[in-house]
Formats: sequence, structure tokens, C-alpha cells
Amino acid sequence: MNKADIVDVLEDIAVLLELKGENPFKIRAYSGGARVLETMEDDLGEVIAEGRLGSIKGIGSALVDKIETLHATGELEYYTKLRASIAPGLIEMLDIPGLGGKKVKKLHDALGVESIDALKAACEAGEVSALKGFGKKSEEKILTGIANRAAYAKRHLWWDARTVAEPILAGLRDLPQVEQAEAAGSLRRLKETVGDLDFIVASSEPQPVMDWFVGQDSVQEVTAHGATKSSVRFESGLQADLRVVPMAQFAFALHHFTGSKEHNVAMRQRALAHDYSLSEWGLSRKSEVRDQKSEVRDQKSEDREQRAEDRERKAEEGPQLQSEQELFEFLGLQMIAPELREGMGEVERYELGGDSVPSLLELSQLRGVFHNHTTASDGRGTIEEMAEAAEALGFDYLGLADHSKASYQANGLSDARVLKQLEQIRAFNESGESKVHVFSGIECDILPDGSLDLEDRTLAALDYTVMSVHSSFSQSEAEMTARVIRAIEHPATVMLGHPTGRILLRREPYKIDLQKVIDAAIANKVIIEINANPKRLDMDWRLWRRAAEKGLMCAINPDAHSTEGLAYYAAGVNIARKGGIPTEQILNCRDCAGVAQWFAERR
Repeated sequence: MNKADIVDVLEDIAVLLELKGENPFKIRAYSGGARVLETMEDDLGEVIAEGRLGSIKGIGSALVDKIETLHATGELEYYTKLRASIAPGLIEMLDIPGLGGKKVKKLHDALGVESIDALKAACEAGEVSALKGFGKKSEEKILTGIANRAAYAKRHLWWDARTVAEPILAGLRDLPQVEQAEAAGSLRRLKETVGDLDFIVASSEPQPVMDWFVGQDSVQEVTAHGATKSSVRFESGLQADLRVVPMAQFAFALHHFTGSKEHNVAMRQRALAHDYSLSEWGLSRKSEVRDQKSEVRDQKSEDREQRAEDRERKAEEGPQLQSEQELFEFLGLQMIAPELREGMGEVERYELGGDSVPSLLELSQLRGVFHNHTTASDGRGTIEEMAEAAEALGFDYLGLADHSKASYQANGLSDARVLKQLEQIRAFNESGESKVHVFSGIECDILPDGSLDLEDRTLAALDYTVMSVHSSFSQSEAEMTARVIRAIEHPATVMLGHPTGRILLRREPYKIDLQKVIDAAIANKVIIEINANPKRLDMDWRLWRRAAEKGLMCAINPDAHSTEGLAYYAAGVNIARKGGIPTEQILNCRDCAGVAQWFAERR
């Protein structure tokens, strides 16, 4: 288990101990240990290996044993038993905004509530407002939190979060008080799903910016409205946080709140190697680190304004950098794109003067897309309509790959219908009706035994094929892996579609050994797609860098079932960028003649 996960466990233990009414000193030992561990600059694995963990102030012998156990095994019996000893409903109450361990315990002790339903009933009966320390407003806030809990707990597809973020960012940039504004967090890193939105603004007049932010018509709830930070929620449950900083701190704040945590740790270690401490407030000499840690431990509310002023002063004393690029260059690095900042070795790879790194794919480099559906199966656009939409996007070509007959729920095509559609596509191309060339394909089901759903002669007549699993998801890993590899080894297979079958936020991937699948695809000159449908984004970006280094070819396919769905290709470009796939290994980057040649040589 990595350091960030261990910090989460320690924080969780502290809250659980509050629920049990444990000694405050014991609770603080865990919460304080989490803070010390979080701000520790050294690599945790090295500290443990060198036996130095117990010598760090704030981490006692009991914590040493637990941290070392979590780091080595990823499990902790004490934590498991502690969670099991508390009613699950009490733990669920912690998801309600404004309810921490102490308040939940008080509600339980005073009213006997052990579930969210019981808490709701107590609020509706006015019992909560009668308790000392709560009141009517607290009761109303709890009821609102309960009503919104299901939506609040969700993560959100990047595609959906982007549609919320874009008008907010545009509105911030239009404000006269705003010098610079950017989205940060997982949205900026182009993660598949987003927990909440983060916006960073540079301004010397934060109050009008804050007032505009919390006053948007789409805001359903204002959860914080401060001088430099505000938080709101929208009807979908998506939360958005806004931080306003002086221009001198903007690059540092943007870098910090873009993350990821792992990337930030690597960058802090890099800064320390250059005799600097890096934080969201700026760069300061290493000699000031001790003072900054003292500030972190000092949590008295009356000191917060003074500590903020001290941090601002120290940031101004450090190097004055105007952009993230200048920050990276100051630390001897090439600019690292936000989508690569996942703590997966990017800091080492991007050293100035080191090996050249591939340029990342741009939207404009895609010349066309494959794996798209028409009204012949379950799509909502005809051949003509899909081609027209592709032309509007600036594409040179379009691949159509409707379902095969085993996908009966999707009106899959029989062999005869496939050949009929092939003739229709040929006639369309010969008509000259569109500048877009249409390639004929099929999304052919991989049957449970690994055989294919259409006859060999049908598959051979097409320009290309996409082979996909749509059934028997419960097969064992060995069975599914053998099934897919058998399909890959078929001479007609050109592409493998959505190789894990996952539906983000709805369905987990089926069990499959993707390393074996990748090796089989390379050996058989088969492409693995990035299914760009925002609900799939499959194959996962975490696998692509090493797979591309081994020679795997990629195709970015929107899996469009409508003309509007063709635009999903942009989400696939995100994944290609996060995976660092070289453009020469992305089939869509080739022109029409290049694609036709690749298909011909593949046969």
C-alpha cells in the first residue's frame, strides 16, 4: 500500500475512534500521525527499510507497526476489526456534509439512531434540532445532505464533468477582477472519472470572484463561501471548489491542485534535491521547511490569517515563476503535460537533456475513426448521415462496424446482411456524394469458445473487422483470456474492441489477463482499440505506455451509435495522451491511403 492510502487509513481510524468515544489523545495520535506521514518528504519505503520510521516525531511505536504492516501487506487486522465493531449505518452517516465522528456519536448516544433512515426520521420529528449544539439550521442541513447523499457520493464521467466545467471557466475568465483562471484536479489530468471540480484563479480582488461563483444559477447548494475558497454543489451532485490566489502564487497553486498526489510527492522530492521546498504557495529554501511543518501542526483558528500571510511572504521571497513551464524548467525538467502527472515515473522521464519523449497526440492529427454503428444494427444514423457528420468534424474517412448476428438485442447483422451493407458502402463511395471515404467493417462477436460469429468468407470481403466480447462475462480469467486470444489469432481479425468490457461507474471489467492479450495482439499484428465512448475508455491508459513500447498498434474508436457520438473521439485522444502513445502507432493518424495500405498488408 502506498503512502497516500496509508494516510487515508490512519485518518479513517481516527474518525472511527471518535465514533466509539475513545480517548482524545489516542484519536489525535492517529490524526496527527496521518498529518506527519502526509508531509514527510522522504520515500516511505526507504524510511521503513532503513528503520527510521520510529525516529520521526509524531509517529509512535504503535503507529510504526501499523504503518509497516499496511505498507507490506495492504491490510491491517486492527482496522478491519475496528470497522466491524461499529454499526455500518453510523459509518454511512459520515458521508453527510457537516457530520463528523463527534457529531454522529452524539446523535447516536442522544437519540439512538444507527442508520441514515433513522436519522432522517429524527430530523423530521424535530428531535435533532432540540439537541444542544445542533439547532434548526443544522437539522435542515442534515436533511438536505441525506436527500443529496446518493448523488454526492457518485463520481462523474469526465465527459459530463467537462460540460459543467467549461462554462464556469469561461465565466471566471470574463470577470474583470480575474487575471488568470484554469481548471485543475482530475478534470485537467483527463482522468476517466472526476470526483469534483477544482478551479484556480489569480486575482487581487477575490471577493467579487467568490460572489459570482456561489451565485451561479446552476448552483444547488453553497457549502462554503470564504475569502479565498468557496465550494458549491450542482443538481447532479458534482461539487466545485474555487481557490483565489495572488498572481505570484498562481503557477504553484495550479500545479499543486492539478495533482496527482503521487506526482506532487515526486516534484517535492525533486525540489528538495535542488535545496528547495515546493508547496502550493511557492518555492522556498530548504532551511525553511522546519518552519512550514510547524505551521502545518499549528491548527489554532486564530493563527490562520497570520500563517497565510507568512506563507505568502515566504513565497514572494522564493523564485518568482510565472508559469508551470518555468517551474518545471527551474527544477531541470521539460514541461510535463497535466495528463501525465500520475506519479508513474514522468518526473524521471522528463529530465532536461535526457532521452527524448514522444510528442502527445493532438485532436487535429486524427484523420478518421473506426468502430461506428448505423441504423443497420442499433445505430441512429444512416451511412449517409454518419459520413456527413464525419465530414463536419474534418475527417477524411469513416469506418462503419455494425454488430453481428449474435448481438440479437442490437439487431446484429447476418452474413447476408453484412454483404448487402458492403455493397451499399461501395455504392456510396462510388457516388462521390461525400469527401469522406467509408471503410466497410463489422463488429463481430467473439463467441464463448473463442470462435467468431460470421463466416470466414464474409469477414474476408470487408476492409477490416473489430472483434468484441458481448456475452458470457462470468467466465474465469483463464477461459476469457483463451477465448480472446483464439479470436486474435484468427486471420480475419484486424482490431480487438473494448478488451475488458467495462462500463465506467456501472460495470466492472470481466476477468482477463491483458498482458497475455497484448502479447498475442502484437504477435498477430492486431490492433487494440481505445474505445472512446466516455462510459468505456477501454483499454485503460495505465496499460498503454508499456504496450506501445512493445510495439502494439492502437486505433481510437468512438463506438458511435449516432452522429453526435462521433465526437466521443476526443475522449479517446485523452486516453492516448495519458498513455503516451506515439502517433506512428495510432492507425487513425494515417491518411486514407495509408489506412487502406495497412489493411491490405495485414491480410
